[in-house]
Amino acid sequence: MKITNAKLDIIAVRRSQYPTDKKPEFLLVGRSNVGKSSFINALINQKNLARTSSRPGKTQTLNFYLVNDSFYIIDVPGYGYASVNQEQQKKMGLLIEEYLEKREELKRVFMLVDFRIKPTENDIQMYQFLKYYNIPVTIILTKADKVSTSRKERNLKIIKDTLNLAVGDDVVLFSSMNKTGRDDILKILENFVIETI
Repeated sequence: MKITNAKLDIIAVRRSQYPTDKKPEFLLVGRSNVGKSSFINALINQKNLARTSSRPGKTQTLNFYLVNDSFYIIDVPGYGYASVNQEQQKKMGLLIEEYLEKREELKRVFMLVDFRIKPTENDIQMYQFLKYYNIPVTIILTKADKVSTSRKERNLKIIKDTLNLAVGDDVVLFSSMNKTGRDDILKILENFVIETI
């Protein structure tokens, strides 16, 4: 798949604002500061479409990016950031839960996890949450360029064991710096998009 165009199409805070055109949707989840904005920008080959922030917890809406006029990538609020108050966390949690429960257009979740460290308790809870709804997940291990070759297999095993990865869920090593894993993710997207045509 070649990305020819992408834009931030819809910013939603409630279900009535979601797209109604029935295009396939792919949800991005991950803890704050794991690199979701950098992931989007690297994937679509644009530098600043998704705004990166030095202040974690900034995204507090569902941001629908329309790609190639044929599917959406959806960025949701990052989890696990202490400065976001409990009321905001609960509101964001309910927003994401409602989306996961009722959104027929959702084809797959891309869950971003920092490849350098063991998954956090929040990562484990998010993965279990997604599995509760039987949603297929691809684990995107970000910052892969910052892990030495000698540690890659070890880190990969720790992450798979910690999350207790379900059969059918796959793992992609990804770097927004050198685009490692980008072609693998584009292939996953292409397979789902072709199925819906």
